[in-house]
Amino acid sequence: MEGCKRQVENVAALKLLQPGELEVGETIWVRGYATAGDGGAKAAMWKPGCETPDDGGLVHAPAGGGKGRWMVLHGGVGRFRYFGVFGADIAADDALEAMLADPSIRRIEADCDLNFMRRHRIGRSFIDLDFNGFTVTTAGIEPAPPNDPFAAVFFFSGEETGDVQRVVLSASLAELEERFEVADAGAFEVGDWWIVRCDRRSGGAERELEKLVKVTEVTDRTHVRLQYKNGWALEAGREIEYRRVKPVVQANVRNMKFVANGATEATGSHPLAYEYAVECDAVGIDATGTYWPVVMRRYNTFYVTERCQLLNPAEVVVGGTGYLTQQIYCLYGHVRDCLTSNGRHLNDFTGSAYCHVENCHADGDDLGAFVTHGQYEHDLTYVGNSGLMSFANSGPTWGESAKRITVKQHVASWFLAFRKVTDLTLEDVHVFARAGVENSHNTGSFWLNADGVQMKNCTAEKMVKFKQASARSDRPVVVENCAFALTAGRRVSQEEVASELTFRECRFTAADGNAFAGSGSVRFQDCRLEGAGPDALPIRFAGSELVFRGGEISNSGFRLIGGEVRLEVGSGATIIGSNGEKAFFSRSKEAGPGAASWSFDGAISLAADRTTAHFSIEDGGAVRDCFVRNSSFKGGRFAVSEGAFGAESCMLYTSNVERGVDRSALPPESASIRHREGNVILPACT
Repeated sequence: MEGCKRQVENVAALKLLQPGELEVGETIWVRGYATAGDGGAKAAMWKPGCETPDDGGLVHAPAGGGKGRWMVLHGGVGRFRYFGVFGADIAADDALEAMLADPSIRRIEADCDLNFMRRHRIGRSFIDLDFNGFTVTTAGIEPAPPNDPFAAVFFFSGEETGDVQRVVLSASLAELEERFEVADAGAFEVGDWWIVRCDRRSGGAERELEKLVKVTEVTDRTHVRLQYKNGWALEAGREIEYRRVKPVVQANVRNMKFVANGATEATGSHPLAYEYAVECDAVGIDATGTYWPVVMRRYNTFYVTERCQLLNPAEVVVGGTGYLTQQIYCLYGHVRDCLTSNGRHLNDFTGSAYCHVENCHADGDDLGAFVTHGQYEHDLTYVGNSGLMSFANSGPTWGESAKRITVKQHVASWFLAFRKVTDLTLEDVHVFARAGVENSHNTGSFWLNADGVQMKNCTAEKMVKFKQASARSDRPVVVENCAFALTAGRRVSQEEVASELTFRECRFTAADGNAFAGSGSVRFQDCRLEGAGPDALPIRFAGSELVFRGGEISNSGFRLIGGEVRLEVGSGATIIGSNGEKAFFSRSKEAGPGAASWSFDGAISLAADRTTAHFSIEDGGAVRDCFVRNSSFKGGRFAVSEGAFGAESCMLYTSNVERGVDRSALPPESASIRHREGNVILPACT
């Protein structure tokens, strides 16, 4: 009211004032929109000669027509109550459009619940929509176009300018390169935003590069520096397309409770979508019953999605539905402190990079709370979240590829990263079995691509399983300080795994007839391997090298079923108990072609009964050499079938201690087979 010479009761009374009686710049206090005190009070200033259309809230024309307008003094903050919207009984669409059309308004605030009946496409930058915790509904909203996840109530979108340039790479574009080749650098200016996209690798959507990036330097006539380090190398001859865009900037939506209506793509609703957007945040959106994602993003850069929730979406089976947030071709995003219940995905990245997900949690997450689509995502980090994870698992159309994903301090019922996921890092990740849900037999397990994956301090209640869909990494596959329970009869590594697997200070429990079925080597350092019981079957091993140093094997063992293989056991490794095949280490008659090399050096082997073999080499198992040194054996027996050692084979058994071992099945000594001299052979303790 300060500065106002007089007052009127409402907007209608304001409009009845005669222009000829008004002073230039005169300010009048309007006590209410329809009636004094109804909440629509505002100050309005007379602007003679103005012909701006009356918008019903910020601009009022005299009732008698003519020039001159009452301009509401809003101080850059628009309010729905200026338009007489005091609740959801009056549609808020016209008021919203009017406030967005005024460039002097930088903030729009709600003072009550609101209902919207239209789907708004917004090109405004530098605008905040703050709903102050009030509820937004969409009763009677117009139908959405078919299969359009951008048909949100509030869709902020920049635009393509029509400037397009294409270049065939004259030299390879290296990984982590930021200087990009262009056809003519004269078309680029520092600060411009461009969509940069490479050609497809296949007939699908398999592109390694597609992002919204800013030009930071024009380096020469055919190169520009972009605000992005390329995640995937592109070879010479590949084509890159550049499309210049004008993005929306700093268009933010905050503090909304959203209640959707309708269960189909036509009748359903969701609050927010962004395309060609920079620094656009979604904060405090609490949605119920949505169809498409609550926050849909494509070509977004530098953004935060924070303190958002989704409860019981209307649809979760149709692809793209029931998400909290989907992010396509996005960069530098931060998703934090978000929740979902009974949704499809809490967080989905498609073709995105350099993003961070923190302290987000999902219940009813059987469809996968945290996913990547597999369209060449890279450099993503997840910290302190809970919910099922599935990376690069949407099929070959997209490339099934992701790189340098890090997950820390996570709990889940299932963890899937068995497609072309390269250099995955897992720390303090724990998977727990769940009963009574779809795929309950797979819960409690890791499924991982053996391509540079590294794990530390992780646990699984049922299984860890390695597959090999790619071999791009220079990193070794290393698993440290982890604990895995195994499910009887299931493979720890699939047949296609050729990578070397290294386990350090890990514990495996409930082993029973499991298998390392791949051709690669497997190394155990200071690990504990526990069978499910004294009758559990040993682990089948088909690889080229098995090393077990330090640690302990109890009520289990290994049966070599592959071809050419090297076995090394020692450095204090202890083997105790028995198993269902009565042999700690054995070579199958059915083993593939090739000979085996056996080495025991510093091993301690304690058989639970006289029939359990410390090692068993069956006829036809083809031995190249067998070296047993500095080891001790108690109870049990040695089992070597006649004919296991051929003419070019050798055995050296020396500097060992035996107590009560049945050695009657060792082969006769010869120039190439020695197993008596240099050992301490003691009877069984009485």
